[in-house]
Order: sequence, then structure tokens, then C-alpha cells
Amino acid sequence: MPEFFNVLAPEEAFEVLRKHLSVRVESERVPTSKALGRVTAREIRSTEDLPPFPRSTMDGYSVRAADTFGATEGLPAYLELAGVVPMGAATEVSLGPGEAAVTFTGGMLADGADAVVMEEYTQHAGGVTVEVLRPVAPGENVLQVGEDVREGNDVLPAGHVIRPQDIGGLMALGITEIEVARRPVVAIVSTGDELVPPIETPGAGQVRDINTYTISALVEKHGGVPVPVALVEDDYEAQREAAVDALEQGDVLVFSAGSSISSRDLTASVIDSLGSPGVLVHGISLKPGKPTIVALIDGKPAFGLPGNPVSAMVVFNLLVRPTLYLLAGCENPPGPATLTARLARDVASVAGREDHVQVRLNGTENRRPTAEPVFGKSNLIYSLVRADGTIIVPLDKAGLYAGENVEVKLF
Repeated sequence: MPEFFNVLAPEEAFEVLRKHLSVRVESERVPTSKALGRVTAREIRSTEDLPPFPRSTMDGYSVRAADTFGATEGLPAYLELAGVVPMGAATEVSLGPGEAAVTFTGGMLADGADAVVMEEYTQHAGGVTVEVLRPVAPGENVLQVGEDVREGNDVLPAGHVIRPQDIGGLMALGITEIEVARRPVVAIVSTGDELVPPIETPGAGQVRDINTYTISALVEKHGGVPVPVALVEDDYEAQREAAVDALEQGDVLVFSAGSSISSRDLTASVIDSLGSPGVLVHGISLKPGKPTIVALIDGKPAFGLPGNPVSAMVVFNLLVRPTLYLLAGCENPPGPATLTARLARDVASVAGREDHVQVRLNGTENRRPTAEPVFGKSNLIYSLVRADGTIIVPLDKAGLYAGENVEVKLF
């Protein structure tokens, strides 16, 4: 259906969908220990002060800071050892003037103490006398009550993607269950007369289905639940039937292949027949991935990804990935890790088109890694397998030159 083929920039295509999409986040409770990568359904507040008691940050001695003022290696302060503060128990040691107590990293301070002297700045003077060789200020080497977080403070906002450190922080507060957004279900339909399941040996003119499994892995990586629905031939009625089934099962529909404008590519017609408003965008100014479809079917996002695996992965990351996070209530999803590298070879492009080029990171040059373009047609899956990441040639550039510094989005 050539009438749909109105090319937009990738960001514009996503914004078109975003303006039409009404998001209603459904939540569920999960164990905090199993929440990695999930999106918080509402803000989480601290249930207590952390730390709940003054804690030493060093092995050394609890002291009254005033007793150390003026101490030097030549004229140390002499303190009497009043005892040992045990780990994991309340202290029973109370300091008077001129006294100190053995204290361990992470442990409580002795009663009456307001600082800790590092063990390295002390030495035994015989018996129960300790020499302090350097003064400390009140509060030095001590974590105060609530210094990390106060009871009632917001610790994580709604729409936040849970990271390993977040799990640690929640566990420190005793928050062992949290409310997170339900993971969006993505129904996947792969099309093409030439496709057979990977378990089969392809016959003449046939190839194994790659995209169902690549897309499923991408969905899972970015917080969704993949549901492969069907492997369908190039037939309108068969594809429409599979699409209707997919929409019943999923919150998002992803078609793989069939998005270009040839007479055998049916996806745009199928998607546009399924509900309102139908196809919103057909074609983006991108290489690889120009013949992409973005649609909304009665409130559910739908995408027609190109059949070539490189194109499908590039478009997924640009359009499907942020949609999954948006459906989970995350407006600003975390981006991929990046690094700056020196480009090893020229990369040609065309102004007005955004090019995504796979690169492999090689040895360093001037303390910076070298990015070697992995050139290859977009139907070659191993151009992705051999690559470490992607560089982008912006819309307003006609290429990049060898020796330029480039940002590599790491896989």
C-alpha cells in the first residue's frame, strides 16, 4: 500500500505513536529480590532511618573528639582503653574524659563518643594506654543516624527501572516486597513463505526463522513478556487471522517482515484492517529499517518490523523498546551503556537519513578504543554477532571520517 509510505525521522515516528497512546499502568506485588529490571508502580518511601544508629566507618577507637585536639606524633594524646564495642550488639562501654574504646568498621560507637580515630593513627603505649597521633573532629569517621536516608523520605520514584543497587537499598530498609508495573505482553507474528522453524532443515529457497527468537530476547531484556504466536505464510487472510489471535493475547503486536511496499508485503494492509486508528506511520528515515510500520489498534501499539534481522533489531531498539517502558509507566527509560571510540574507517551516508552502523571494538589508540565498522547487508545476522555496538550517523551528516571520535552504543 504505497499511500502509507510517508517517511518520518525515528524520533518523530515514536512521538506520533506516543500522542495517540493512552497508558494505564496495572501493578502487581513482587519480592524485592526478584524485581531487577522491573518498573516501580508508585513511589517508595523509607520506613526508617538509615543507619539507625551512629556507625563507625573505620577500624579504630571510639573517642570524644575534644580529647584528641592538639595531638601530634611528637606530642600524642594519651587515652585509657575502656573496653571493646562488639559487632552486632548494643554497646555496654561508656566513655569518660580521656577514655577510648576499640571500635570496628560498621559497628556502634561507645556511649559518649562522637568520633573515631583510625587505627593507623594510634599506637599502644603499654598496658591499657593508647597514643593518638592525630586529632579528629566531632563526627569524623562516623555515619550519623539517618545520614543515608531519613524515615519518610522518597527513596525511589514511580516509573523507575529497578537496578541492583536499588534492591540493596530496599533490603537495607527491610522492604522485601514492592509494587511494580505488570510486564507488557508482546505477541510476535513472523511472516514469509521462505521461513521454517529453526529445528527443521531448510529446503531449497528456505531459511530458518531468526526474528521470532531475536525479538523475543529483546522483549525479555527490556521488561516485556514475549509470546510467539505464529509463523505465517505470505497470505492476507492467514496473516490477518494470526494478527487477530495475537491482539487477543498481547498488549503489543509485533509483525516481523512484510513491511515494505511490494505487492507481497501485506503487513500494512493487515494492520490497518484490525482497528482504529490503524497505521500511523509507514516508513522512517533510517538505514537499516526504512520500511517500518507504526500503528495503534484500539489502544494497542502495533509494529511492522523489517524482515532483515539487523533492520529488525535497530528498529526494535528505536521504537518498540521505549514503547514497552512507556506501557510500564517509565517515561525516560535507561539508555544503553556508551563509550567514546576513535573511528577506524570512513562511513558514508546520505544527508536526511539516520544511519546505524555496527562496529567492533579493537585495540586502543591514544588511550581510546578503536571502532571498526562491520559492514554488511541488513539480512546478515552475523554482522550483529560480530559487533560490540552501534554508532549513529545523524540525519544532517553525509558520513563520518576515520579518526573522528564517535559514541558507541554498546550491545
